[in-house]
Amino acid sequence: MVGAATLTIDLDALCRNYRTLRDAASPAAAAAVVKADAYGLGAERIAPALYREGCRDFFVAHLGEALTLRPLLAADARLYVLNGLQPGTEMLCADAGIIPVLNSLQQIANWSSLGLASPLPAALQVDSGMSRLGLSPAEARLLAAEPARLAGVRPLFLMSHLAHADQPAAQQNRDQLASWDGLRALFPDLRLSFANSGGVFLGPDFHGDLVRPGIALYGGVPSPLAGDTLSPVVRLDVPVIQTRTVPAGTLIGYGGDFVAPAEMRLATIAGGYADGLPRSVAGKGAVYHAGVRLPFVGRVSMDSVVVDASALPEGSLQLGSMVELIGPHQTIDQLADAADTIAYEILTSLGRRYHRVYLPVQQ
Repeated sequence: MVGAATLTIDLDALCRNYRTLRDAASPAAAAAVVKADAYGLGAERIAPALYREGCRDFFVAHLGEALTLRPLLAADARLYVLNGLQPGTEMLCADAGIIPVLNSLQQIANWSSLGLASPLPAALQVDSGMSRLGLSPAEARLLAAEPARLAGVRPLFLMSHLAHADQPAAQQNRDQLASWDGLRALFPDLRLSFANSGGVFLGPDFHGDLVRPGIALYGGVPSPLAGDTLSPVVRLDVPVIQTRTVPAGTLIGYGGDFVAPAEMRLATIAGGYADGLPRSVAGKGAVYHAGVRLPFVGRVSMDSVVVDASALPEGSLQLGSMVELIGPHQTIDQLADAADTIAYEILTSLGRRYHRVYLPVQQ
């Protein structure tokens, strides 16, 4: 759409990242985490592209997400629900051929009771030290000692989740690995899944049989060990709404938080916190035009924000000119750093008002 803020999603870069992660984890297989609408980028386009690239295992957070994706993927694609199932949704899940990740003895009991005649597939999650989801070590030992609790379940693999994989030297990684080694010994016949995006780069001890990358697929840097191996997937360009020149002493934006220290040339752009631009980026972040950094001045509004365009030649920005919010001069991680947040939050907050362009996979 001409003149609209445009979010460009490069499916070819997405698939390159998948291949990079798959190769780094080999001989383990690589799944794709496509929860939260594929981190805000459109799961209905992302998941089929990854399927065509060879991915067969897809993780979402909620059953509703899996039900939406199920008709878009071939029958041999496996969809897993990370949060498991709420009581009463087990039949819906089973009928759709979706695989729950069972996180508690109660979820296991509910799923098993449905599968007593013919055991139903599931993944079992154990808590190796994050204290978020999964069976506690005591519950895992109880389950291993009482296998009848799994009478109606056909476990596909045992899984856990790393809390500190973005910092390879963190002691918590080693502590979780030690806990994981003890927990997996309780279920010696199950395939294993431990590594998230950052975990892929921690090495084979963390891989198991299936790794589960998420942010790395979408161009976020999950660990310093990743280096420059991952390709940017997202570009975001936003149009200028209005330009003006203001004298020294002018108050800019809500609350008059910013006062022009001298005469300034300003541009108001069509992106605000309703479009996923955090208010916390005010005074720290910037956009780019022709490679020139244009810092934000004043507060971020719902639909707009003002930038200082004084570094550009006069007339460079006009109504409809595009500025780069994410792209070659500013990655999602750099924008996140400026907002004191993480790339995950930036991506998943991108609003639906952007015109979306999907660049195809190159043959």
